[in-house]
Amino acid sequence: MITYEGILPIAKPVGFTSHDVVAKARGILKMKRIGHTGTLDPAVTGVLPLCLGRATRMVEYLQELPKEYEATLVLGIATDTEDMTGTIIEQDEHVSVDMDQISEVLSRFIGTISQVPPMYSAVKQDGKRLYELAREGKVVERKAREVTIHELELISYQPDIPYPELSFRVLCSKGTYIRTLCVDIGRTLGVPASMLRLKRTMSAGIRNEHCLTLEQVAEHVQAGTLQSCLLPIDRAVQHLPAHIVEEEKVQATLQGQRVSPYAIKPSANRGDVIRLYSPTEQFLGIFRVGEETGAITPVKVFLPDSN
Repeated sequence: MITYEGILPIAKPVGFTSHDVVAKARGILKMKRIGHTGTLDPAVTGVLPLCLGRATRMVEYLQELPKEYEATLVLGIATDTEDMTGTIIEQDEHVSVDMDQISEVLSRFIGTISQVPPMYSAVKQDGKRLYELAREGKVVERKAREVTIHELELISYQPDIPYPELSFRVLCSKGTYIRTLCVDIGRTLGVPASMLRLKRTMSAGIRNEHCLTLEQVAEHVQAGTLQSCLLPIDRAVQHLPAHIVEEEKVQATLQGQRVSPYAIKPSANRGDVIRLYSPTEQFLGIFRVGEETGAITPVKVFLPDSN
């Protein structure tokens, strides 16, 4: 039986939860050790990287990286779920918003902003998921959280329909609720709003063009070519500085030992988290540079022949 290892970028279809995709992949690949890198609602499509085998140890690093979305919101309708799957709680059939207003409002959301998680979300409060409370008909006070909007730009605006639609691209930090961003944009424009469509176009540097459908994954498994489609484990930490350890210290690093800061090139800053390679470009793992001594200490070591 083939054991796959690496990052498998999936184009998530509509109607599937992230857990559904993992379950489907486990069936196709005949392996259990698979993890996803960020929950997407069933109605949302787009980039969903799966970590296979030892790559599951990299899930936390992939989850922390920025994500990009293309979203469409509808102006004039508000729902209890903040998207069009919910019950309408407010309507305005006379929305009048122009492009200048939209551009000015979108610019206000770039940077660090505060969001209140929607009631229909997986955030836990007092030991229960908010969506569980919402299904019981309860609305509780939620704590605002800070997220970062790195980029936000208008894609299109359709004003000449009963409920105008506004599409935008957003690059944002982990934990950003795009549904809530849609609602807040509408609120700032002075009209009710809800998210109509959402597609994740990039996650942790992995874009649409890297992704396979579940059907394509099955075809590659049948043909014996899937491993060549996987991204290497260290792709998850491309944002960390890369360093090479001298050949004499490779075995020590793989055994989880500390090594001298003088054993790596180029030199690293104290306190940095780095990715470490052998002189032959073998990925050895993630290491931390000591604050006081500068010693290179293992965080996650990747042995060459481990499964």
